[in-house]
Amino acid sequence: MRGDELLTVPEAMARLKIGRSALYDLLRTRRLASLTISRARRIPAHALDDYVQRHLEQASR
Repeated sequence: MRGDELLTVPEAMARLKIGRSALYDLLRTRRLASLTISRARRIPAHALDDYVQRHLEQASR
């Protein structure tokens, strides 16, 4: 994933292979970073990388 890329909610859902509710739960609880541009929610691609890396580190403990 490119670190400077901004993803839409459906794109982030597809990359993480999770549903809409699960993604919005991650956003609501701030476990996944996002920003709002006008009324559009965007998720930086590097935020997905960070989220996955954190989970891999936790799983290896």
